[in-house]
Amino acid sequence: MKNLLADRPLTFMVKKNQEPRSVEERDAILANPGFGVNFTDHMVDICWSEMGGWHRPRVQPYGPIQLDPAASVLHYAQEIFEGLKAFRHQDGSIWSFRPEANGARLQRSARRMALPELPVPAFIDSLKQLIAVDGDWVPSAPETSLYLRPFMFAKEAFLGVRAAKKVNYYVIASPAGAYFTGGVAPVSIWISTNFTRAGKGGTGAAKTGGNYASSLIAQQEAAEQGCAQVLFLDAEEGKYIEELGGMNVVLVKKDGTLITPQSESILEGITRDSVLQLAEDRGHKVERRRVTLEEWREGVESGEITEMFACGTAAVITPIAMLKGDGVEFGSADAPAGELTMSLREELTDIQYGRREDKHGWMMRLDA
Repeated sequence: MKNLLADRPLTFMVKKNQEPRSVEERDAILANPGFGVNFTDHMVDICWSEMGGWHRPRVQPYGPIQLDPAASVLHYAQEIFEGLKAFRHQDGSIWSFRPEANGARLQRSARRMALPELPVPAFIDSLKQLIAVDGDWVPSAPETSLYLRPFMFAKEAFLGVRAAKKVNYYVIASPAGAYFTGGVAPVSIWISTNFTRAGKGGTGAAKTGGNYASSLIAQQEAAEQGCAQVLFLDAEEGKYIEELGGMNVVLVKKDGTLITPQSESILEGITRDSVLQLAEDRGHKVERRRVTLEEWREGVESGEITEMFACGTAAVITPIAMLKGDGVEFGSADAPAGELTMSLREELTDIQYGRREDKHGWMMRLDA
């Protein structure tokens, strides 16, 4: 949906929270932040309408969003979101990793879900505006960050199957602790044969809440089997690897080649693409193609595939130890994390936290 007045510059109004958390309360949260359970004092809110385009950008106190019971999102699920982090560098400055890529992906998701496309400069500005008032919420302990959650949904109140003419975009933020509190640990994966995440022509390539809702029952099944995550296969033939419930998959062959599944129903992972770029920088061959579950199994059992991992914003890289499902099991529950897997994870996190040179210009400062 092409929005009117898309190029009009946005000037943010800032309304400070008159009852922010005390320094003591904030410090206590930052000492043990968890993930997605505590939120900063402010949030961003930008309106969109068919006639007025993007307007009324503001930073305001964090709090409930008032919705009419007939709001379109509640009935027709017109909703998208993004996820990225703000990192505190050693000198105290605050940076984000490839936020322009998140902005571009939000636009692609909006296009698929018939929502207006927020210009990428406005997306970046929304992050900077929130950091300007809530920068003290970015933790400084190792492996911690401030998780940023931009999201957009149809707010128009009506019952009828069409694209909404009123939409709101928000950004909220939540301090996040280290994903692996006891060190990076390989996980077991459950192969779902009863459920699929997305089909051809569907919304799999969009970052929309419905994709995650449809994965929850399969994730419950995985937990019942003692697995940390679920692997989805393609909806048409049920033999090609797609992705995990919220992460992309990468396989490493003994010759150093990295393979990642390619499909129009897979969400394009910014972390995945960055990891693959770092591998290519080292001289590794990278293949983006369709991969069958049988190829994966045979590769592990023959020793042709020596490492396997998942990657995404939250955990960065998660080593995979074994896979199991109805009638199939391969790998080993006590397999150690692969050497290349951990080396790539270290390199990427070093870039994100400013400990290593950013040769690709991926980092963007948010507090300047």
